[in-house]
Amino acid sequence: MAIKNKEKVGVVITAGGLGKRFGSKVPKQLVKINCVSILELTLQKFQNCSAVDFIVISSHSKYISHLEKIIFRKNFRKVKAVVSGGLQRQDSVWNAISCMLKYNPEIILIHDAVRPFVSNKIISNVIKAAREYEAAVPAVAPKDTIKISDKDGFVLNTPDRNILFAVQTPQGFKTKVIVEAFQKAYADKFYGTDDASLVERLGKKVKLVEGDYRNIKITTKEDFEYASHLYRS
Repeated sequence: MAIKNKEKVGVVITAGGLGKRFGSKVPKQLVKINCVSILELTLQKFQNCSAVDFIVISSHSKYISHLEKIIFRKNFRKVKAVVSGGLQRQDSVWNAISCMLKYNPEIILIHDAVRPFVSNKIISNVIKAAREYEAAVPAVAPKDTIKISDKDGFVLNTPDRNILFAVQTPQGFKTKVIVEAFQKAYADKFYGTDDASLVERLGKKVKLVEGDYRNIKITTKEDFEYASHLYRS
C-alpha cells in the first residue's frame, strides 16, 4: 500500500521590529540571554520540532544579512529564507507567507520571534487543531480581574473572567484560509491586532488550545529580566 506524503507545515517567524519600546541598541530579538540571542532560542524550538518542515523569517531590511549569518553559523537548516518586513507587522507576515507559498505548506504557523519559551507541546497542539478546525491559537486565562473603561478612565463594567483569554503564538491556519484572510483584509484596508482576527472576519471559528504562562512575549525590560530567570531555571 502506498504511503501518503506527509502534509507540510511552515512557520513564519516575525522578527521585523526595531525594539524601540525595549530601549536597546539592537532589535530585542537580537538581545542575548546568557550569550544566546532571543531569536536563536526561538528558532531552536521550531528547528527541533519534528512536526515543522520549514521556516521563513521576516526581518527589517537593515538586519537581513545579520540574520542570514546567524542561520548559517548555527545551522538552522529549516530556514528557507529571510524576507524584508513591511511598514506594519501584518505587512511583514504577508511578505513571509507570500515567500512560503512556493513550498506548498498545508499548515502555516505564525510566531513572534520574541517568544523563545514556546513548548513543543503547544506547537504540536496548534498544528493538530489547525488541521482539524482550519484555525487555532494558544491562549491562557487572565490571572487578574479585567475592567472595561470609558474614554475618561472610569469603569464601565467588569466582564466575566471565565470567558476571557490572553492569546499567544504560534497561531496556526490552513494555508488557503490564512491567504484568503489576508487578501480580504488588504481589500478592505483592514489591519488587525493579530492574525486570527483576520480569519474571524471571514466568519470562520478559531479554536483555542491550551497555552502556557511561560510562553511570554518579551516586550519590556521587565519581561527580559523574567525571561532571563526562566532561562536559568
